[in-house]
Parts: sequence; C-alpha cells; structure tokens
Amino acid sequence: MPGRRRARAPRGYDAPVTEDAPDLVRLNRFLALAGVCSRRAADDLIRDGRVRVDGAAVPESGVKVDPVTSVVTVDGRRVGLQEAVHLAFHKPKGVVCTNADGERRRRVIDCFPRSAGRLYPVGRLDADSTGLILVTNDGGFAEKVAHPKHGIEKIYEVLVKGRPTADALGRLREGVHLGDTETSACRVHARPLADGGTVLTLTLGEGKNREIRRMCARVGYPALELRRVRIGTVTLGELAVGAHRPLAQREIDDLLAGRNQRGQGGRS
Repeated sequence: MPGRRRARAPRGYDAPVTEDAPDLVRLNRFLALAGVCSRRAADDLIRDGRVRVDGAAVPESGVKVDPVTSVVTVDGRRVGLQEAVHLAFHKPKGVVCTNADGERRRRVIDCFPRSAGRLYPVGRLDADSTGLILVTNDGGFAEKVAHPKHGIEKIYEVLVKGRPTADALGRLREGVHLGDTETSACRVHARPLADGGTVLTLTLGEGKNREIRRMCARVGYPALELRRVRIGTVTLGELAVGAHRPLAQREIDDLLAGRNQRGQGGRS
C-alpha cells in the first residue's frame, strides 16, 4: 500500500509486517514483540485492564491489532515495535536479576545506560553468582530461550573445597533429592586444583532457583564460587566482568532453534 511505513519485528520469528503484508497480530504477541513483557505476562496486563487499543479497553488477549496504525498503550504509555536488542552480559557478584523498582541492590538493568531503553535479563543468576546472562528487550525471544521445553543447555563452573568423591559426583550426575524437588540428571566434570580445591563443570538442561548451590551442598561440597560460562552456543569467553556485547545473528538463530552445538538442531 503506497505511503505505508514498514513495521519492524525482531529477527527469528514469523514473517514481519511489511508494505506487502500488513498482517494483524494478536495483542499479546504485539506486546511481546514490543519488548513490554512475555505473552503470558501480557495476558495478565490485558486481563487487568491496563492495556488500551485506540483509546478503548480490550476484553481479551486474542484481539488483533495493526502493528503500524493501532495506538496501543500500557498504563497510559504508548508502546510500539522497536529494534530488537540481544546482548551477552558478564554479571558481576552482588548484582541481582530483577527489574523490581523497590530493589535496593544493584540490578542487571542498572548496568546499562537509560538510553538503552527497557531491557531485562533472560532467566536468573543469584546475587552471589557471576557469569553469562542474556539481556534483551524482546519478550518473544526471552520466552523461547528461558522455557525448559526448548532444552537449551547452561554450563556452570563451580569451585568447591576438597576433592569430591566418586559417590558425590555420581549423585550429581544422576540427580539429587532436595526435599521439595528432584534435580534432573546432568553432566559433571571435575578438575582438581593445586591448592586442594576442585572446579566442577556442570551442564544442565534447566536451572531452578539456587539449584546448583543446593545440589553441591547436599552432596557435601558447598559451592565457594559459581560462574555460568555458556548458554546454548553463546559463550562467556573473554568478556570482562560488567561488560556486554551484542549477540551475533548466528547466536540468536541458534538460541531460537534450541541448538547447544553449532550445526546441531533441536535438543542435544
């Protein structure tokens, strides 16, 4: 249609809205693509009456909007599709993975300038842990990467005191009963250090809140330090503490496809 501007959509999704395909999209998907929140969280916003389209309240998430011409507001603030941002960040110790306004500790998003716009971390690392975390404004991307069903592996290096026994390593590999949950089987490699400590490399398909620390403590070797070094095919590499870098397009594609090794599709 002449004079119709092109709407941007994050890479890795269905065909974007273009001059030749002015498709309508579901409201909850629009909010995710706009970086407001995940689709599930968007459903809650809509249900609570906090979202309006062209000035009118909407009754349900299934309402479809035109990404170019519809005026969508959340709590009175207009939102629209934006250039997607996908970053790898080396989280320092003491920084928390929450966007809560009342948090007194430094948050991941506080490590970025305000000019970067609305960003949020994908998943979590506890405050005492360091290492790789993904940061984005792309709700759909975050939802795909974080959901356990996609089987995106996460690799951690854990420093423990002493030399874990074969029995302790076997329990970690097979799964550990934590009282309220049973951890999934994982891959474990032990590297002894000259000072008597050991670095455990653990590969998990999913990670619950403080799960690794609880696992190590349960088998008798509490974690002294914990660092995440890989998510899917994205590695921490030489990225300095507190620094970030944009993800390469191949890394974004790998995460969306659930690849854990280059050239390998789906779960590994």
